[in-house]
Amino acid sequence: MAMDEDTLRNMILEGIPDSTVEIDDLRGDGDHYAARVVSPAFAGKTRVQQHKMVYDALKGKMTTELHALALQTSTPDDQ
Repeated sequence: MAMDEDTLRNMILEGIPDSTVEIDDLRGDGDHYAARVVSPAFAGKTRVQQHKMVYDALKGKMTTELHALALQTSTPDDQ
């Protein structure tokens, strides 16, 4: 099963409400995406913790509806 960009973006925004999310469909198949997520909620967290926050926002869809997600995360201060 594939996931469309809007669903992916909305799930991340629901899980990390103060974030800015940019999505790029890498293959045009709805199954391989790159996401850039910027949020003040990432402050003081390691990159692994930041990525876990994004994966948690996807509520298990990473293994069922989404095959690949290349993540870039940062705080607004890191930009």
